[in-house]
Amino acid sequence: MRPLRSVTGAVAVLDRPDVDTDQIIPKQFLKRIERAGYGEFLFYDWMKDPEFELHRTPGASILLAGRNFGCGSSREHAAWALEDHGFRAVLAPSFGDIFRQNAINSGLAPVVVPAPELAEVRAAVERRNELTVDVESLRIVHPDGLELAFELDAYAQETLVHGLDDVARTLQREAEIAAFEATYAPRFDITRV
Repeated sequence: MRPLRSVTGAVAVLDRPDVDTDQIIPKQFLKRIERAGYGEFLFYDWMKDPEFELHRTPGASILLAGRNFGCGSSREHAAWALEDHGFRAVLAPSFGDIFRQNAINSGLAPVVVPAPELAEVRAAVERRNELTVDVESLRIVHPDGLELAFELDAYAQETLVHGLDDVARTLQREAEIAAFEATYAPRFDITRV
């Protein structure tokens, strides 16, 4: 997983509430076993509309979304599709719980921003479409001077900043694991199984 210390870039605005994971990545694209290549299917049905909001900001790395973003079924492919499309952070008033964790596990920062503050961010982005989401300092910064703090639990922040998946976290304790295994006497002789 790629570390995410900070991302600066253009912002795509998708101001719709309750965008569920089936809208983010429709079910017909869930048959693949690899983790890459989902970006081209992001918002597949909505992308057919030439007036769809995301067409206004190609190459955006930050998504500003409505409340309850990523609700619905447990679908890690939704976070994969957003990340594969080029998004590194999603700002919304709230997220579906499972989507939030899947996003963190994929290296995508789900940043909760209360609706009034998100409206300030949107207004600033409409004047000048650039924003920085700094996961290390837990700050959102706009070049015109707007600066907001956000919260992220320590585990999620460490996961994103250092690009740690579950395997990488385990490997951080490789010496401890080896020391334990060197002194561990199994209760059963597993070589005779």
